[in-house]
Amino acid sequence: MLLGAIGLSVLPFSGEPRVQGRSLLQLTEGGRGIEAFPLISPSTSEGLRPDPIDFSPEELRELNRRFGVHGPQPRLAQLFTEGIDQLQPLRTRTLGRLEELRPVILSESRRHHINPMLVTAVLFDELQHAKPGEDHPLAARSGLFSTHGPAQLSLGELVKQGLLPANATPEQIEEARTELLDPDRNVRLLVGKFVRLKQALGLSDQALLMASTSPSDAKAMATLAYLHNGKLDYPARVLRYMQDPELHALLYGSRKAITSPLI
Repeated sequence: MLLGAIGLSVLPFSGEPRVQGRSLLQLTEGGRGIEAFPLISPSTSEGLRPDPIDFSPEELRELNRRFGVHGPQPRLAQLFTEGIDQLQPLRTRTLGRLEELRPVILSESRRHHINPMLVTAVLFDELQHAKPGEDHPLAARSGLFSTHGPAQLSLGELVKQGLLPANATPEQIEEARTELLDPDRNVRLLVGKFVRLKQALGLSDQALLMASTSPSDAKAMATLAYLHNGKLDYPARVLRYMQDPELHALLYGSRKAITSPLI
């Protein structure tokens, strides 16, 4: 129905990152970003689409060099994460928080040409796996946690977006932490992060990536998710959330008040 319109992927994601074989995108040298190139492989020649979470060894080395990303979490940590996702009360709470953020997700994504389902999926993951108490102002000021807010952003992201000096004063740092703790502002900064990363990867600022219609767009979204979190197992999780019918309904569903037949 709306799958194609919103960029939901219908690709089979295994949940395990793989690096064997050639990939759809090639990382260019000299910091020029990612360029798509035609590729005929056994899978594509049979009419199948390449898996966007397949990163070649060359891509992984280049992403690590430029952005400092890492391999996947240890398998035990991945199993723990998957177990948390099965907790229905936690999921219900997470969906409730996303419902509150829905207006700013849609408005900011539309304004900056970022796929809102990508933003929602990242927020769902970060909210679902947040550490207890980390968004309390006292905990944030203590410096115990390095990331804050629904999207788990750091002060370094504000520096990269030019919103905080690299040599910020204690007062500026305090103000920046408060800014990160504001949910709506945090979502705007997450969208800004994706804008920044698209530029760094050489992707068009005006292109709304659509995973369901373009293998190169799907790979680009997997790369953006990878660069947000830095762990190789993260893109599969985010792309899987993008296919979640409940998240789709939350973001795009219409709500009507039920009128009693007695009235």
